Amino acid sequence: MTEKKLRRAALDYSDLTSVYMYDSFEEYTNLLSGRLFMTSSKAGTKYDQIEYQVGDTFVFGPESVGLPQEILNLSKKENQLYIPMTPANRSMNLANAVSIIVYEAWRQNDFGGSILSGDKNDGEYYD
Repeated sequence: MTEKKLRRAALDYSDLTSVYMYDSFEEYTNLLSGRLFMTSSKAGTKYDQIEYQVGDTFVFGPESVGLPQEILNLSKKENQLYIPMTPANRSMNLANAVSIIVYEAWRQNDFGGSILSGDKNDGEYYD
């Protein structure tokens, strides 16, 4: 990823983001402490059938081609997730797919780390 593309993608969120570069996907997966989930239209586990845990990691492929099979094969079959779609749809926008799955995982973990609005806790972080 070029610096220009990274700045464009980060927009106003770079102060909330940590970006790490790895020499290989294998190096990255060896450092994970949580479970690894991959996404694919060909996967067999619907994204809402998982009980997500803090520390879970998600890998999404490009909209145009998805994840290569050799990358998908690095995860357990039950950790390969799909989002149901109608038969007429051929693919989903990557940002929408990420939003759907990550928000579901966050919801299941009681929105940990969020800021609640209103006078319940005056904008304090919620664990």
